[in-house]
Amino acid sequence: MNLEQLVRQARQGDDEAFYQLICQQQKQLYSVAYAFLRNEADTLEAIQEATCRSYLRLSRLKEPAHFRTWLTRILVHVCLDELKRKKRFASDWHAGESLAIPFGSQMEQTAEKLVIEEALAKLTPMYRSIILMKYFEDLTIREIASRLGYPEGTVKTWLHKALGALRKDLGKGW
Repeated sequence: MNLEQLVRQARQGDDEAFYQLICQQQKQLYSVAYAFLRNEADTLEAIQEATCRSYLRLSRLKEPAHFRTWLTRILVHVCLDELKRKKRFASDWHAGESLAIPFGSQMEQTAEKLVIEEALAKLTPMYRSIILMKYFEDLTIREIASRLGYPEGTVKTWLHKALGALRKDLGKGW
């Protein structure tokens, strides 16, 4: 059954169809949320919140073909809300926390990796997620734009700014 059929069934109250939709998107949801929150517990909580919000608001989805984009946008907003909430309570909530870059679990932490992690951690959550999607998940600009629900031009601008910030922070040798 294709995405649009599942969305239509879910909108008619079929909970199994909604469950299948969420299961199909779980890897994408996890990678987007983790890029923002950098913590597995917070990531899973954000996915749960986004799933709940999307379930309650499914009737507001105008075009079933845009379900992925719609769901990702909900998740992005949940993540941004969580980051704002954490900033209010602890301005240094991320101090000492390491950004888990998907290099592979068996790779030793080298000085180079730590420098890159620190530079990525200094980026805004949106810039960091775009860098991770582009260079660690090998997504195209079009795929990133579709995932996040923003125009391709906006994603290109953000990618350019994020790379500029990384170059500035890392220096010319990188």
